[in-house]
Amino acid sequence: MTTLTVSSKFQIVIPARIRESLGIKPGEKLHAIEYRGRIELVPIRRTKAARGSLKGIDTDVPRDADRA
Repeated sequence: MTTLTVSSKFQIVIPARIRESLGIKPGEKLHAIEYRGRIELVPIRRTKAARGSLKGIDTDVPRDADRA
C-alpha cells in the first residue's frame, strides 16, 4: 500500500509505479469517484482504445422467445 499526502492546495501526486502500470500520461484526465468513504481515481480512456477488446467473444446468447 502506498501513502499519499494532500497538499495545502488539496493536490496529490500519483506515484510513478502506479502511473506506469496504468499508463497515465501528463495531462490525462481521471474520474474522481467517492465510494463508501473512499476516493477512486479512474483513468478516462477514449472509446477507440477499447476497439477490438471483445474480439473472439461468444455472441451466441440464448434469447427469450418474444425477443427473437
